[in-house]
Amino acid sequence: MKYYVPSLHIPALLVAIGGGAVSVRAADTNLYSVPIPPPAEILKLVKPAHPRLILSTEDCAKLKQRIANETQPRQWHADLQKEADLVLTRPPSKYEIPDGLRLLATSRRVLERVRLLALLYRLDGDRRYAERAWQELDAAAAFKGWNTKHFLDTAEMTHAFAIGYDWLYSYLTPARRDTLRQAIIEKGIKPALNVVNGEIRGGWWSKATHNWNQVCNGGIGLGALALADVEPALAGQFLEASLKSLQLALRSYGPDGAWNEGPGYWGYATDYTVVYLAALNSALGTDFGLSGFPGFNQTALFPLYVCGPTGLSFSFADCHAGRMKAPELFWLARRFDQPIAAWMEQRVTAPEALDLIWYEENAESPQATGLPLDKYYRGMEVATFRGAWGDPNATFAGLKAGDNKANHSHLDLGTFVVDALGERWAEDIGSDDYNLPGYFGGKRWDYYRLRAEGHNTLVINPGKGTDQNPKAAARMLRFESKPDAAFAIADLTPAYAADVQRAERGLRLIGRKSVLVQDEVMTKQPAEVWWFLHTAAKIQLGRDGRTAELQRGTKRLRAILLSPAKASFEVMAAEPLPTSPVALQQAKNKGTSKLAVHLTDVTDLRLAVLLEPVTDGPASTQPRPVSVGSLKDW
Repeated sequence: MKYYVPSLHIPALLVAIGGGAVSVRAADTNLYSVPIPPPAEILKLVKPAHPRLILSTEDCAKLKQRIANETQPRQWHADLQKEADLVLTRPPSKYEIPDGLRLLATSRRVLERVRLLALLYRLDGDRRYAERAWQELDAAAAFKGWNTKHFLDTAEMTHAFAIGYDWLYSYLTPARRDTLRQAIIEKGIKPALNVVNGEIRGGWWSKATHNWNQVCNGGIGLGALALADVEPALAGQFLEASLKSLQLALRSYGPDGAWNEGPGYWGYATDYTVVYLAALNSALGTDFGLSGFPGFNQTALFPLYVCGPTGLSFSFADCHAGRMKAPELFWLARRFDQPIAAWMEQRVTAPEALDLIWYEENAESPQATGLPLDKYYRGMEVATFRGAWGDPNATFAGLKAGDNKANHSHLDLGTFVVDALGERWAEDIGSDDYNLPGYFGGKRWDYYRLRAEGHNTLVINPGKGTDQNPKAAARMLRFESKPDAAFAIADLTPAYAADVQRAERGLRLIGRKSVLVQDEVMTKQPAEVWWFLHTAAKIQLGRDGRTAELQRGTKRLRAILLSPAKASFEVMAAEPLPTSPVALQQAKNKGTSKLAVHLTDVTDLRLAVLLEPVTDGPASTQPRPVSVGSLKDW
């Protein structure tokens, strides 16, 4: 088994091993790799029987016992039965590309239906579920193609067919198996091999380091595993190529489990990573050491740290702040003995098929484990802070430095979010419509939600061009976590290099309750500077403009402008500045406004805003006694 031992191709002095985990510096994770055997050696490991993907016959028998004996699996099984019964009343999916580019909604619907129906057939033996799954697959097999020009669509559909072929194998007639096999080969594996072999244009995903890599390799990889016994040449060729390619994306989890495409894309990428690893282990008995990549053993904590007590995520990049659910957390909990990951996913209210399959009863809350309250993610350059675990009213804040060149990134270096009293006060309003003209091309930085002005950061000398350097990467200069206070300081100079000699932003959690946001900017020439905080709260300015009260229902947050002395707040609509590019089709951001500070002739600026949850009487118009010193003295 010489092929399956992970190798770390870096000097030994850079590696620290503790508790079986490998810790590697952020700059060195791109050197980690594991050797992959040739196709013939991979194929020798294939288990001959079906089902062999994710849920073996033995696993299914154990799951039936859990449903009979344990409350949560029994309830989720009942929930999934209700969902499946609704699917029985609906027609099979049709070939639809409503935006002219993506079949993705259809592919995902087919996958969700097939996985649900096939699972319940295996658990309950109800042939109605199996037959309805076949109807879904038969309809999609007749599609003219699975839209290889947007290969995510192809991969997710192949995933659906692999599950249907494997889990329903005993139900399907030989003719039906052949229908699914031919579809997987002709519409999935062969086009994917053309990509990895460089034979067609648009084959970039096999060299990508982001979610496209995992989804495409994982989806097609399941198809290859399902057919490995009957199509060994094609399956073996793709499996070898995909297991080498997948490592490019796995390195992105290093050094500490973060994901620079944002929390939403963490879920998408990690879902397909885990599904593929689970299928490799079930079908071959090994994942060749791929789950041992640096940072992957810590990635289950990422959604915990980047979500506030409101349940909303720090939705940087092309993400939205919706509540996260991720069945892969159960798999990660078991693989890395992390009960806290199971605790996160046990709270879902709408379980998926994989939640039931991977359900892990052994769970511990973060407060029970004594998990640190604050976290700095190196490489991705994001820091989060909170007042307490387990308190829905606790204060939470996140600060992002990061890289404007990261996939799905916005011009959001320096942006922050704040939760307190069970509400989100400073928010990131997320992505816009992916079908906007040039959204992933030349017009990307024309859209408000993607520009710096659409985030909680600075805009310096606004104009028609980009309001941060699109190629800039910013890092944290300092991070500190103590019981009574914590902070991070980001060097934003690269973001505004054309206009500044130095630009730094510090975010400090004071007394585990209040948040101080402080900027220090030294410009090359007298400059115009804007400071923004986006919010869904109602904003009421104080008489002197130095305070503002944000209100959501009966909850209130006070903003106090501590410095500079002559500055004042104003309230603005969440829309482009008059000097910004005109993009008429973009979102209107109804329900969101922004608290702003506008300064001119800036040469040497220290701008400090304190955000305080209001838990006592009427808001005071006087600043709280918080001293404003230099960031270097924090």
